[in-house]
Amino acid sequence: MTNQIVIQMVKTLRGASKKNNAPIWERLADQALKPTRAKRTINLGQLDKFVADNDVVIVPGKILGTGSLSHKITVCSFSMSTTGAKKITASGGKILDIAQIIKNHPTGKGVKIIG
Repeated sequence: MTNQIVIQMVKTLRGASKKNNAPIWERLADQALKPTRAKRTINLGQLDKFVADNDVVIVPGKILGTGSLSHKITVCSFSMSTTGAKKITASGGKILDIAQIIKNHPTGKGVKIIG
């Protein structure tokens, strides 16, 4: 059974995909409906290897706080540990939700999916 928060997020993503002709949001909607075991977990140390300063990143899974982040990034994920969130903001980064990412990047241009 899928919870109501996930269902609402999928509706938001699919609506944004159609409205803005942006397949990236449809891809994320499909990722959100995968079983929990199939969702990716990534540590900040791993994330740091794949991002550059000021990147906008979506992780369709969970971000954990192991490791450090040497870049200032804007990040959105389906789930995040408290330690991970603190380290992202401490490095000068921002944490946004799906609606904010869609508002700031309606076509998905410049947004990276990691995971």
